[in-house]
Order: sequence, then C-alpha cells, then structure tokens
Amino acid sequence: MEIDILGKNDTRSGFGAGLSYLGETNPNVVALCADLTGSLKMNDFQNKFPDRFFQVGIAEANMMGIAAGLTIGGKIPFTGTFANFSTSRVYDQVRQSIAYSGKNVKICASHAGLTLGEDGATHQVLEDIGMMKMLPGMTVINPCDYNQTKAATIAIADHVGPVYLRFGRPKVPIFIPENQKFEIGKGLLLNEGTDVSIFATGHLVWEAIEAVKELKNKGVSAELINIHTIKPLDEECILSSVSKTKCVVSAEEHQIAGGLGESIAKVLAGNSPAPMEFVAVNDKFGESGKPADLMKKYGLHSSNIVDATLRVLKRK
Repeated sequence: MEIDILGKNDTRSGFGAGLSYLGETNPNVVALCADLTGSLKMNDFQNKFPDRFFQVGIAEANMMGIAAGLTIGGKIPFTGTFANFSTSRVYDQVRQSIAYSGKNVKICASHAGLTLGEDGATHQVLEDIGMMKMLPGMTVINPCDYNQTKAATIAIADHVGPVYLRFGRPKVPIFIPENQKFEIGKGLLLNEGTDVSIFATGHLVWEAIEAVKELKNKGVSAELINIHTIKPLDEECILSSVSKTKCVVSAEEHQIAGGLGESIAKVLAGNSPAPMEFVAVNDKFGESGKPADLMKKYGLHSSNIVDATLRVLKRK
C-alpha cells in the first residue's frame, strides 16, 4: 500500500481553510461562532469578511436559531463550536429549526471524540454521529485529515440541505491528495484486498492504514475504504467490497451504539449478512488525558483494528 504522508495538521485547520476559500468564492456564505473562533480556526474568515461573521457568544441554541433564519434570505450559514455543543446542547433547536424545517445550515463541529484530550468527558462527545444521522434529511460527514476536511467544507456549500460536518483537535498525518474532489456519499478506496473489508472514518482512517500494513506482514490482505460520509452511506461500495472479502471490520472514534458500524451492519443484514467486528468505544464516557493515550485505553488504536481483523477472519 503506497500512502504518502504530505505533512501533519489538525482537521479543524482544514475547516478554517475551506471556510476562508468559500468566503472568497461564494458571497452567500456566512459564519457564526459561539465564542470559539480561535479553536474553530475561523479567525481568517472573521478578519477578511467581518460583515459576514456573527460572534454569538456562549449561546449555542441561539446560534442555531439565527443560522436557520439566515437561510430564509438565501444565505448559507456555517455554525462553529465544539461537537458536544453542536449536538447534545442544541438538539432541540437542530431538530426543529433546522432538520424538520429543512434549512440549509452547515453545522460544523470541532473537538469531536476522545482526541480533544484534556477537556475530559463533558466535552468528549461520542454520541454525535448517532444523534445526527437519525435526523431525517441530515447529511453527516466525518473526514479523515486536513485536506479532506478542507475539501468537504467546500463541497457542503454546494449541497442543498442541512449538514453535520465533524472534525477534531489533534494534528494527524495528511495523506489525502490536496486537490482531490470530495464526493458526498462516496466511499474512498485506499487499499485493495481480498481477505477482509475494513471500513474506517475520521481519525481512525490513519489507524486503519497502520493496521493494514501490520496485517500484510501477517499474511492478511485487507481492503481499506475511507467512509467519510456516514449518511448517505455508500451501500454499493460496502456491498461490492464484502462480496469479495466475506467479512468486515468497522473503525470509528464514536460509541459502538449508533455509529458507522451499526449503519454498515444494517446494510449487511438487509442484503448480504457477513461476520463483522466493531472497533469503537464500548458504552463508556471519556476522560481527561493525552489523545494518544486515550485512543489506546479505549481500544481505538491500530493494534485494536488488527486484533478485530484476526477475530473476524476466524468467523468466515
């Protein structure tokens, strides 16, 4: 598997770069933030387009309502705050004012999952993908690196309808080509294989790349697909891969309940049942700690993907 590391940066910076690009190319794009402009990397947009930037303060529910209202005048609002405050804190406003009302709001959420680190369990939302994918009409995207997050940010501006864009805090390897087009709802094949299909999303894509290398040394041919769009899910891509490998591993920085793995299992159950293992957080809240240490403690490391693969191969 030939994967070139192009650098290292946080996915939230990819969002900031994409938002600035949209500011220059789409006059209808506006941005709102809930007192986290620096953390969301929205400073550049704020400085360049002050008349299109709204600092709402620590009032996330109000921000969602304002964003919904701005769409009525043809604006394309991008809201920015931490993932926990973009979902759990404002679920009623997102459900009623945005999803149910079909408003063209882009809910952009940083510091998702365990990897925000030291802020601890109250900020480490691990339920957000499940919450958002259950809302009718909501598109849910979880890109894997800086370049893919930038491309996704640009792509969702052209998509009509509510979107949840999830990204994170830590600096991670950049391996997606800089100008690769982002296609909503299309899985991205990173490595062809014949023994097992590994479907990974977000920060777990890099862990899966490392796992595929280790599995090759063990004589296992793993197919790796980056599922950056949780909803709509690329069912054709999933079924095509599993028809060849006959078994599956899913990997995500999210609760095992309600995440990517469950969505894949539903597709398999309705079309082509196959043995499956899940790499995810198993019904626990997070805790304060270094991101890398937390990933290991909660079973989200490349070694866990390797172990899950070896287990599922025994069930074929």
